[in-house]
Amino acid sequence: MDKPILAFVAVACGLAALVWGRSARRLEKVWKRVEREFGHSSDATVLARSSFRKEVHTTALYAVLAVAVMVTALSDAPEADLLFAFVLVSVIISIVFGRDFVRESRLAEERFNLERRAEEVLSQDHLAPQRWAERLAPEILLDVPGFEVGKVYKAGSGLMAGDFYDLFPVTSDRVAAVIGDVTGHGIEPSITALQAKYLLRVFLRQYRDPAQALEELNDRMSALERGEEFISLCVVVFDAEAGTLRWASAGHPTAWLWHERELRPLRATGPLLMLDPKGTFVSREVPLDTGDLLLMYTDGLAEARDGDQFFGEDRVANAVRRDPGIAPDVLCKSLLEAAKDFATSPLTDDVAIVAIRRT
Repeated sequence: MDKPILAFVAVACGLAALVWGRSARRLEKVWKRVEREFGHSSDATVLARSSFRKEVHTTALYAVLAVAVMVTALSDAPEADLLFAFVLVSVIISIVFGRDFVRESRLAEERFNLERRAEEVLSQDHLAPQRWAERLAPEILLDVPGFEVGKVYKAGSGLMAGDFYDLFPVTSDRVAAVIGDVTGHGIEPSITALQAKYLLRVFLRQYRDPAQALEELNDRMSALERGEEFISLCVVVFDAEAGTLRWASAGHPTAWLWHERELRPLRATGPLLMLDPKGTFVSREVPLDTGDLLLMYTDGLAEARDGDQFFGEDRVANAVRRDPGIAPDVLCKSLLEAAKDFATSPLTDDVAIVAIRRT
């Protein structure tokens, strides 16, 4: 053989034709399947058919080159070079279907742009609940001198959160801690939660008594007439100068205070907010010493289920009794993990836990 390089090229072109041919067979199956599912004229069918045709075109081109180059390599006759004229077949195909290829490539580009915009919209839809939850249950709380704070928040199965917590100074020597939960799931309870959270900030600065602030909040929120929405809420005001803790609770799960080697329940002192526009609330006050620990949480923690059995308030309280000197953030995380381990199925409700120790 006088032309080994041409022979090698011919074999390589033949192998390439096999590869593209196999790809073409697969794309033909895809095209037929898409056509059956979406119809002959759908964009998906047009793109699938275009991909198949391009593969066939490439396969034919390599096959023609393989034959032409191999014959040329094996023949000494100058007429053998005319076999390369068969390459014109692929050229003609390119010219004939060129407009279709360009149009289909534009269609593919438009489809890509549509899919990219759709992904951006989906990304925004995914981020919106996350951004909303960050306002209701922020990852970073105010650093309050004289207090160590821990918190944890776990979103439930709903898209939007209804649980919230807050920590902010009321005066130079008084700090308020709030935790609440709006019934239901979705955007409406989340809006209600956000309104309640920031209205309460205003009322707690306006009224020294947290019960009075709750009554004012209840009156304002009830006027919204939100149907079956109700809010459970616990507000605690720490007075560092007086050494006291004053709280009021609107139907919220029992908070716990570790004080003088004893765990004290801080139970509800009034009904759920928005249940009765004229509902009354009372405040209670207890001493607050260095080292005292307050634990607040929403009902998603206590209502973690193992069959018909709830995680319950007793297990929450026992977590504090076992180690009252535990760091607040560690306590919050360990409680959430304990509830997850206890439950036989994933927690579907939002869970918020806040622990505060006076240092």
